[in-house]
Amino acid sequence: MMKKRVLFLCSGNSARSQMAEGLVNHFLGDRWEAYSAGTAPTGHVHPLATQAMAELGIDISHQRSKAVDEFRDAEFELVITVCDHAASNCPLWLGPGQVKHMGFPDPETAIGSETKRLKVFRQVRDGLRQEVLRYLEGMEDAAAKGGFYATATGNL
Repeated sequence: MMKKRVLFLCSGNSARSQMAEGLVNHFLGDRWEAYSAGTAPTGHVHPLATQAMAELGIDISHQRSKAVDEFRDAEFELVITVCDHAASNCPLWLGPGQVKHMGFPDPETAIGSETKRLKVFRQVRDGLRQEVLRYLEGMEDAAAKGGFYATATGNL
């Protein structure tokens, strides 16, 4: 069976999209191949994102912050934007693939002690885990019933 490909987009590609990439590759990696990118990559994966993921046994320390241009000619079944405010903070995807927006707050904007900031990273990680994995599994269920892939119109 050929894996489906999903691209997660946000602006900095240092936290939300990186965690989503790691979650999908870890939990659904037998069926999905996940990537992430940003319009203005920070050049690093945020250490608290790495720490929050390590708590689930997922190592994203090898991932890197990438520009969306690296994937401009790539084909994806699905592109998911994960910025909280789609219109002002999320990149626009002009390549092939269905586009879905799932807004999550930017954990990098959390203030306070490292403990308080880590709590925000965990909350975003858990939200991504719940919503993204559920959505991808729902797409698989619909496809198995002749739904999404057979009848997709671009509206997810």
